[in-house]
Amino acid sequence: MDGGLIDENQPLLGNTIAQTEVDHSEHDHLVEFDPHGDPENPLEWPVAFKWGIVALLALMAFTVTFTCISVVPVANRIVSDLEGGHESKSASVLLVTIWELGEAAGPLLIAPLSEVFGRYPVMNAANCLFLAATILAALSQSTTLFIAARALTGLAVASNVLNPAIVGDIFPSDKRGSAMSFIMLAPLLGGAIGPAISGAIAQTVGWRQVLWMSAGLAAFCEVLFLTCFRETYKVPILRNRAARLRAAMHDDSLKAPFDEGEHKSWAKLWESVMRPVIVVFSSGVLLTLSLFGSVAFAFYYIIAVTLPDVLEGLYHLTPAAAGAAFISFSIGSACGVVVCNRLLDRIYVDLRDSHKGVDRPEFRLPLAIVGGVTLPLAVISYGWAAHLHAPVWLVLSTVGLMGFALMLAFLPLTAYVVDAFGLYAASAMTGLIVTRCLMGTFLPLFTGPAVESLGYGWGFNVFGAATLCLIPIPVVVFRYGSKWRQLSRYTREDGP
Repeated sequence: MDGGLIDENQPLLGNTIAQTEVDHSEHDHLVEFDPHGDPENPLEWPVAFKWGIVALLALMAFTVTFTCISVVPVANRIVSDLEGGHESKSASVLLVTIWELGEAAGPLLIAPLSEVFGRYPVMNAANCLFLAATILAALSQSTTLFIAARALTGLAVASNVLNPAIVGDIFPSDKRGSAMSFIMLAPLLGGAIGPAISGAIAQTVGWRQVLWMSAGLAAFCEVLFLTCFRETYKVPILRNRAARLRAAMHDDSLKAPFDEGEHKSWAKLWESVMRPVIVVFSSGVLLTLSLFGSVAFAFYYIIAVTLPDVLEGLYHLTPAAAGAAFISFSIGSACGVVVCNRLLDRIYVDLRDSHKGVDRPEFRLPLAIVGGVTLPLAVISYGWAAHLHAPVWLVLSTVGLMGFALMLAFLPLTAYVVDAFGLYAASAMTGLIVTRCLMGTFLPLFTGPAVESLGYGWGFNVFGAATLCLIPIPVVVFRYGSKWRQLSRYTREDGP
């Protein structure tokens, strides 16, 4: 696909199947959506059905996060069990964060495959692999195999890449914020329930039962996806429509706007596999926002690997209580999502109206600026609360504040990418996801040495200072991003 980009909000000209679906006067032999109403156009599906898809995506997002985070409070126990009583802090941290390394590799295939074959087959194939890898983790008898299974499970996660893209497929720009915020609530719930359940079960029937619960949830989700989900990406929808018309009308000249012929399918697939790399490195805006978002999101895993040590080591809580304490992070994150849900679209519309109706993705970023300022304060407060042995409620309050700030910093970035990259949103999301996953895998590995050398207070001061240095990024993109984006041919043109 070397030509110009296609604006997903630009109506495609043509007629419905009943009206021959071909406008010979303007686009001879070209099969397109009817701008006057087309039941196959995902943007025109019934609102109730769209929100049914959103609910299905949210359920899978819950399952993914539940599976990922449920091992956090019992990571040390898993390593000890698999290694015959020997404990390794680096192994337990890697056991938690290796998931993100798998997720860093997955989007490089998942995103482009979804743009070639569609969201439906790729989502279902990824879900089946996720289920198989979860079962493998539950059956593992060594730390090495368990870590490999966790990496494979992360590799199979399609929701992080495809959920925002699917929302972009079925909702117009000014309606996406609410849907994306709703989907974000599901992983927060999974992040709250997972540690609480796993901590309690680990003290009774064992940690393997948690993974079997995750496998059961994943199987249930896949049944729903197979039966209730529909293709949302307009490229395969129009391609299939063109194929039906060619068979019905015996006219081999009919084709979809994006169809280059079956003989080029492998070349197109290779193009699509390479496109995420090209999109990321051709967009300075995406690179800088990916750095900002990846550092912000890495604190999710920094909390995940340090909070059990703080609560069990300094405050002598049980694994069950330490696992339940993770709900503070989820509560703070949920508050951040609610704020985004109520304000993300409203701010966008207000800024658009104040700019004479001109749509700009940068109108999504004011909340990211607020989150970028708040996050370093939360990080530093968490470190000193643990260092000074402050009351447990104060430590958990800083954890909740971190979750709140993280959502404000990260969630608007996903909405920005969907708005700015349009048809290539799935590939562009890899810029956020791959850098986020790499940072989430390796940055937490430095927390142990930092805490051992400097203590929680000064150690987290270092992390907070590094985060402070990133505050100008969303500010600069908000101010100059509309011009900066024009340097990338993959970025949507939004106005003058």
